[in-house]
Amino acid sequence: MGIRSVLSKPLAQFVVQRQQEWMHRPGETQQRWFQALLEGAKNTAFGRDHRFKDINSYPEFRQAVPIRDYEDLKPYIERILAGESDVLWKGKPVYMAKTSGTTSGTKYIPITRESIPNHINSARDALLNYIHETGKSAFLDKKLIFLSGSPELVVKNGINIGRLSGISNHHVPAYLRTNQLPSYETNTIEDWETKLEKIIDETLTQPMSLISGIPPWVQMYFDRIQARTGKKIKDVFPDFSLFVYGGVNFEPYRAKLYESIGKKIDSIETYPASEGFIAYQDTQTEEGLLMMLNSGIFFEFIPAEDYFSKNPRRLTIEQVELGKNYAVVIHNNAGLWGYSLGDTVKFVSNDPYRLLVTGRIKHFISAFGEHVIGEEVEKALYYAMEQHPETEVVEFTVAPMVSPREGLPYHEWFVEFATPPHDAEAFVRDLDRRLTELNVYYKDLISGSILRPLKLTVLPRETFRNYMKAQGKLGGQNKVPRLSNDRVIGEGLLETMQTV
Repeated sequence: MGIRSVLSKPLAQFVVQRQQEWMHRPGETQQRWFQALLEGAKNTAFGRDHRFKDINSYPEFRQAVPIRDYEDLKPYIERILAGESDVLWKGKPVYMAKTSGTTSGTKYIPITRESIPNHINSARDALLNYIHETGKSAFLDKKLIFLSGSPELVVKNGINIGRLSGISNHHVPAYLRTNQLPSYETNTIEDWETKLEKIIDETLTQPMSLISGIPPWVQMYFDRIQARTGKKIKDVFPDFSLFVYGGVNFEPYRAKLYESIGKKIDSIETYPASEGFIAYQDTQTEEGLLMMLNSGIFFEFIPAEDYFSKNPRRLTIEQVELGKNYAVVIHNNAGLWGYSLGDTVKFVSNDPYRLLVTGRIKHFISAFGEHVIGEEVEKALYYAMEQHPETEVVEFTVAPMVSPREGLPYHEWFVEFATPPHDAEAFVRDLDRRLTELNVYYKDLISGSILRPLKLTVLPRETFRNYMKAQGKLGGQNKVPRLSNDRVIGEGLLETMQTV
């Protein structure tokens, strides 16, 4: 065993022991951060505007600080970008993470000296929990790859601006940097397809042991390697033993990824966002991701059914219930206050608090009052794939057809298969039946002849890739929304299919 793998074990034990100190005291831990955040921002512009010095309790805080999205916070962000200090958090941010919003265009999310550990240590601790539980650490002595955005940063008024994955790249520990791939030069290539070919050039002959990235882009990496070599990934990278992923539900991609690899390997799921690292998988034996309650963030949760009401309920961690969907709201030491992430989660454990990411609060179909959410369509698809085990899905999205030329309205599923089902009609029946079991409103609309059963539109291979490329969103951290309440994405896919 190499020095990295040997030294990682006592470090892993130390980190897990410290983790035990807070994970079973959630309320106390969050209250401590609540007080620390108020104290840290009381002399900022935001703190003065919202009377932080006069707040003595959480109910007072809730009255003073409304829930907001990026557009609501944007005037403060613009003051920071203009060079002003002490706006949302004391001093200036070290970084602004540049990210794409679905409604806000480009967003700039502050990352401060105090909030950097949330992003970096959480990613590190996910690996250390795995090492502590399994005893497996040899992967640290081989080559590691993180499929990410460019690490190049630009400086504006003393603030470094770039993609979160690129910012994180600058904080990879020195002891790992020597076995990290791809090279800095390759990582700075902006065109995803050019970059991917260079990554393959650099990794093809290396002892790759850990591969990390968003599943659809990792799948593209695997597909290109197989096209070059004609081999399964396990034969190209015999040391590959750990897959780290986040950003999307893994289940729709699992079968295809493991088929490409040629064997089952261990995996670690993470829940990172530009706004903060929210949770990671701390065990291979229990469901859900451990929530980062001791990492510079005070959390609130809004029941999903309340989210669009005038005065939604706002709950602390100790008030949430298992099995219910909540929208996540954060207050953190980067200066985000009452910030709605837009994600929905469901808790599966409360000692410790572990969650599943169930979708996006604004990504749903409710053209007829059905309110079908991401978790439901993913579960339905996974069920249909289990009933038709030959099926492998590359990517999919769902949109309503409100005014068809003939017949009743329906939900249209746009699916790109690596291997289509042998019996497409049976696949559709299983898919639709499972969705009616998961969503009673959808079931009522079907049985009441308001909607007809779903329609499956099979897209040729590469359609999603070509669509994302045309949108300038190929690779990196970009994801296709699972659900839309309109047909913009669906029509874009159909147009792409016709023009290629």
